[in-house]
Amino acid sequence: MPTPNSISIDKLARLVGTAGCPLVVDIRTEDAFRDDPRLVPGSVRRSVSDIAHWSANWGGRSAVVVCRHGRDLSHGAAAYLRQAGVAAEALDGGFDAWEAAGLPLVPEAKLPPRDTHGRTVWVTRARPKVDRIACPWLIRRFVDPDAVFLFVPTPEVNAVVERFGGAAFDIDDPGAFWSHRGELCTFDVMVEELGLATPPLLHLATLVRGADTARPDLAPEAAGLLAASLGLSRIYADDLAQLDAGMLLYDAFYRWCRDATEETHNWPTNKPREKA
Repeated sequence: MPTPNSISIDKLARLVGTAGCPLVVDIRTEDAFRDDPRLVPGSVRRSVSDIAHWSANWGGRSAVVVCRHGRDLSHGAAAYLRQAGVAAEALDGGFDAWEAAGLPLVPEAKLPPRDTHGRTVWVTRARPKVDRIACPWLIRRFVDPDAVFLFVPTPEVNAVVERFGGAAFDIDDPGAFWSHRGELCTFDVMVEELGLATPPLLHLATLVRGADTARPDLAPEAAGLLAASLGLSRIYADDLAQLDAGMLLYDAFYRWCRDATEETHNWPTNKPREKA
């Protein structure tokens, strides 16, 4: 029988990666996190010891609280959040149940240092087209919903990383970790390195690679993704405004990869027969 004010791992798994996903809050103890320093995709790490502080500005949001086993720690934190105006639920079975189900987990060690607000910071070249919109979408939807993206002139990327912290991505630097590797584009690399190699994201990665590396032969949809990406780059002079618009574009392509690849559409053919 379902526990009141809880959510199943199956339901949360369907929500992760979508615009409607609640904020996932990992409140495992430091010892539990040290035992397995990976995160349910899209999680933020918080300590229950200062819940009054970090929950103060969350009123009106929805959240799923994750502890190790899905018992009193997550239910207590969810109850505290509800009294603060947050629509909060505990994850049934907690982190252990998610891991046992073989669902994706993001290794914290692969992420850049977080700023004082707990956000990851990512730096790349200005005027994005494909990879530099696809990668931020992946990070915002599956890694860090509050991630900060800095689009700067190409020669300034490394200096900005050094000054503001974070990680460079999709840059032409042989030493860059988050960049192209052989025939793979940066999106491919992030999907693999961040433990997100699910069938829908691998399918989407093929589309991104085809659009980003002039390989429309990889998938029929790659040409359409390239056309939409170039169109957005012409519509928006501001890179962050373009990213905001691109989030919806990649939301749509992801849901097609996940749920609609077998669906077809054509002009209706069920016209009434003419009378003899």
